[in-house]
Amino acid sequence: MATERPIAVFGAGGLAREVEYLIHRINRVQPTWDFVGYVVSDPSKAGPYDSADLIVGDEQWLIDHDDVAVVIGIGTPVHRVRVGARLQEHLSDDRLPVLVDPSAVYDERSCTFEPGSVVTAGNVFTVNVRLERFAFVNLDCTIGHEATVGVGSVLNPSVNLSGGVNIGQGVLVGTGAQVLQYLSLGDGCTIGAGAVVTKDVPADALAVGVPARVRG
Repeated sequence: MATERPIAVFGAGGLAREVEYLIHRINRVQPTWDFVGYVVSDPSKAGPYDSADLIVGDEQWLIDHDDVAVVIGIGTPVHRVRVGARLQEHLSDDRLPVLVDPSAVYDERSCTFEPGSVVTAGNVFTVNVRLERFAFVNLDCTIGHEATVGVGSVLNPSVNLSGGVNIGQGVLVGTGAQVLQYLSLGDGCTIGAGAVVTKDVPADALAVGVPARVRG
């Protein structure tokens, strides 16, 4: 008889709680996970918005509990990239599962979700979409054909990526932003909420507005 596998969420703030809710939603359809608590880099530094009472330990706790899977519940891309890199040093890919909300729509034949990636409720992907390690797609996004979301990048709710969009590593795309077809967003850039991206955005840039323009 199959048993639920223990899983922890790295982070203890609001997004971490949303990831724990995602685990609950998955379990309602198919009992899969046993949520054991939150893991943070330093439990003594838990903030006022953290679920401190549910923190079970730090990264060493994860290393010591080799039966526990972990998913990153942090919304800042640079931190997702850094934490992901540290986890990969010590944990096998089997301990870095992909979490996909049961309501998500995508072509299972051609879409690729790498270890540690997360897809929340209401998302619609078409064909040949690729989420690289630790990518996070928040609520109600649409992603077109042959689009790639890079390592640790975050799409906030209601983002639209047209076909062929290539997003680099550690990118933040703000709520409601739209990126037109076959454009590239460079590593570490930020796209403001509601922006409409009509040109490639270079690495580490901030692009805002309609049409989006690079600031600074």
